[in-house]
Amino acid sequence: MPGKRVSFDEETWTALDLLARDRAMDFQALADEAFRDLLQKHDRPTGLTAALRRSAKESGKPSANAATRRSASAKRQRARRG
Repeated sequence: MPGKRVSFDEETWTALDLLARDRAMDFQALADEAFRDLLQKHDRPTGLTAALRRSAKESGKPSANAATRRSASAKRQRARRG
């Protein structure tokens, strides 16, 4: 995982450190939660699976599962017969 350096003023760092201690979390866990919440607030996917689902939904194409494929195949066969 790539690392990045972030700077906080002393007052903010003290508040974050106190929050981390109160919740028995480390700073990384707090940062992960905060950035996940920020991405959700701005309606951005937080992982590959979520991004793929969003992309499929936006394209307007329903995901083809086995039942859908069988149903389409049966319709084509009925159309050929009659």
